[in-house]
Amino acid sequence: MQSRLRTIGWIACVIYSTIPSFWLLIHQRAEFWRSRKTSPYKVLLPVWIGMWVITAAATVRWRSLAFYNNRWAWIPAAALFCSGLLLYKFASSGFSLTQLGGLPELVRGRNRQRLATTGIRARLRHPVYLGHLCAMLAWSLGTGLAACWGLTALATATGAVMIGMEDNELENRFGEEYREYRSKVPSFFPRM
Repeated sequence: MQSRLRTIGWIACVIYSTIPSFWLLIHQRAEFWRSRKTSPYKVLLPVWIGMWVITAAATVRWRSLAFYNNRWAWIPAAALFCSGLLLYKFASSGFSLTQLGGLPELVRGRNRQRLATTGIRARLRHPVYLGHLCAMLAWSLGTGLAACWGLTALATATGAVMIGMEDNELENRFGEEYREYRSKVPSFFPRM
């Protein structure tokens, strides 16, 4: 059972760790993607899957290397999983699937653009990314795998860069409305 959980955790961390890089591709060249006549996802999704393959190949040798082997670690990991699921649930409330999928960033004029500032987004600007971090930390903590911890560190570093780029892109799209929102609402960790 532990071996299966470690394999699932490693695969989950491989995929999750590439999410910031996927969004870096979008936010670095948002205008380019909007100018395309065909769906940007025809290019972006295969590139993202390629990122999974490269990341898996780069970490496969450490897939079995564990810093520790403690079944009790799954208890706090379960709490992190639950926190991540709650964040996903709250983040999806009042936020359309097209927004979650990035269509406003990628397709010009496809949907009326609106800034989401209610619900959980009244407390933090990027709840989905915090949910991703909770999931990765849960897998890392539960499995104890060096590869999972390394991928979580990589995702945290690339995620910080990506969030900055996303904030700039949102400021370009929404102007003063976003600047005011950003000045009042923290990016990642909510104020109590």
